[in-house]
Amino acid sequence: MRLILITWLFCALIATLGGTQASAGAVLDSVRERGYVKCGAGERHLGFVLRNSAGEWEGFDVDFCRAIAAAVLGDAMRARFFPVSNEQRLPMVQQGKVDVLYRTTTWTLGRDSLPGLDFAGVNFYDGQGFMVPRSLGAEKVADLKGRVVCVADHTTGSKNVVEYSKTHDLDFVVRLFASQDVLKNNVFLGKCDAYAEDISGLASIRAYNAPVPGDYVILPKAISKEPLGPVVRNDDDQWFDIVKWTLFATVEAEERGITSQNIDSFLAGEDVANRRFLGETAELGEALGLDPKWAYRIIKQVGNYGEIFERNIGPNTKVGLQRGLNDLWTRGGLMYAPPFR
Repeated sequence: MRLILITWLFCALIATLGGTQASAGAVLDSVRERGYVKCGAGERHLGFVLRNSAGEWEGFDVDFCRAIAAAVLGDAMRARFFPVSNEQRLPMVQQGKVDVLYRTTTWTLGRDSLPGLDFAGVNFYDGQGFMVPRSLGAEKVADLKGRVVCVADHTTGSKNVVEYSKTHDLDFVVRLFASQDVLKNNVFLGKCDAYAEDISGLASIRAYNAPVPGDYVILPKAISKEPLGPVVRNDDDQWFDIVKWTLFATVEAEERGITSQNIDSFLAGEDVANRRFLGETAELGEALGLDPKWAYRIIKQVGNYGEIFERNIGPNTKVGLQRGLNDLWTRGGLMYAPPFR
């Protein structure tokens, strides 16, 4: 009996050590060895992810992937993007085919509890809405009673629409589409009375895909909470921390008034917290397994959260989104970074 107990304890110890070893930087080591970060991305979500006419990736989610590359590899351009469908995106993370998924993916309990997945924060607070032709005359969601509502399949949005219709006795005729391109074509060919999608997505699609953007209206009510953020495998605590704190670094910089343009002026200052954040001391980098200047490179090469937002989806872009919930907590928004100490 004693021999059996000793054997069991030995096996448990080996399993524990093995688990600890597997979570001790395997992804970081792989990224450094291959020389680039593998980012799962949207197929074509303008303002968030797009390959421009020069073949370069750009967009809100693209910049957050580039921030990881800047932190880990020293160069924001050392990120490669792998477009994945709604159906493929989470399995791609689970199977380790991408290092991180930045693809306007809603953080839900059901997804977060799936085997092999962790959400590493929220980079955009969204909500599901409806876009309709102006000619329909609808002013509120209730005006869509009995109407044809088109929505992408394999999304939280499809479930939201069905549940909302049932709860509010709206009798939507829900049409599901596996392909975003086919969905958009149906909308603009007049085969849908309403298009249900995250409001950020609707603004993007109206700006870039509608034949005449002014012919379409986004109804004012959001019917759900859609916190969007990065997803990683849950077997590497160090990589989870790196992705999470890279996002927080962009928010922290905006809170401190540090931008890609003025960052060097903060290096010579006497503010101890600023100097620690920008790597003038080593402790923050050491905690993540990175060099001291990791956060400095993120802001210098990619920008702070506000810069990333304004450049890609802000009021002066075609998407034209206001900060709203995505403003800093000091200005009434939800963006908040834990202390960097």
